[in-house]
Amino acid sequence: MSLVPYFSASSKVWDDKSWVFSLEEIGYRGWEVVADGACSFEQDENIREVAEIAGSTGLSLSVHAPYSDLNLASLNYPIWRESIRQALTCIDRAAELTDRVTVHPGYLSPVGKLLPDRTWALQKSALTEIGAFAADRGVQVFLENMGGLKEVLCRFPDEILGMIDGVRGVGFTLDVGHAHTVGKVREFLRVLPSANHLHIHDNHGTADQHLALGDGTISWDEVGKAVARDYRGIVVVEGRSLGEAEKSLSMFRRCFT
Repeated sequence: MSLVPYFSASSKVWDDKSWVFSLEEIGYRGWEVVADGACSFEQDENIREVAEIAGSTGLSLSVHAPYSDLNLASLNYPIWRESIRQALTCIDRAAELTDRVTVHPGYLSPVGKLLPDRTWALQKSALTEIGAFAADRGVQVFLENMGGLKEVLCRFPDEILGMIDGVRGVGFTLDVGHAHTVGKVREFLRVLPSANHLHIHDNHGTADQHLALGDGTISWDEVGKAVARDYRGIVVVEGRSLGEAEKSLSMFRRCFT
């Protein structure tokens, strides 16, 4: 499989979905649905609407599980269970639309910072349940490396690869923008052959800005060469607007193909 550009916009989860119909015209071949807000998979009507959009366009689908106010490493048991439940619900409903779902890792609460081994074990336990559930439904789950907030788990290559090691049904989404906020783009590119899914967006290395490609300080020539050499499959451009989608796709075509 060659590199296939998808687009995703978490900033638009509460917007009317009419913007999605422009993606194919711009040149994208897929839409990564952020299953939150007006696209929450908790509501049947949202599933139907997403399916209708895919059916009336040539867009393929992937899904990003909800993450607002959720924590797969929470020491608060009801919140931990609810975080898992929402991931499972998303996966179960996503199986009607796609075979791939990206999930965010959890984060350290103030108490969690005092018990890092416990939070690691809770995250691993959550992934074990989620991965087995997904595998039984023919869905691949990919854990995403996170950005510069030090409280968030899985910011570095060894950490995320260790988290998914031995967990059935769980792979790895490499987010280049997040890697840049921790100064580890080159380190993540070295483990690119282990990645199952790819997110790209730009920033200036200090915050997770989700800028259009070329509007930050990531070397897309370097990233593109590594991706073209070591990765095949879906590349999800994450942005905030259709204008940024178009600008990013132009940079993608220049650097990644």
